[in-house]
Amino acid sequence: MAEKNQLIKIRNSLERHVGDKVRLTAKIGRKNILIRKGVIDSIYPSVFTVRLADDNKGSRISYSYIDVLTKAVEIQFYRRQNEA
Repeated sequence: MAEKNQLIKIRNSLERHVGDKVRLTAKIGRKNILIRKGVIDSIYPSVFTVRLADDNKGSRISYSYIDVLTKAVEIQFYRRQNEA
């Protein structure tokens, strides 16, 4: 039950950051790391999507909240421009 509560907290936190710029660090193997920059695009019941900034096609990538919980994906939020 505690895990479910943590997943809800992660989802709620990401909902507040829809439209914000982020840097994602994803572990894709034993020693491989993928770093991507983009904008949190949409929030769904099991996953969230990020519109990639470095791709002119407007590609999106999706991750589950479990990925964030298990630290397979780390998210760094950029400061909003209207904040001091």
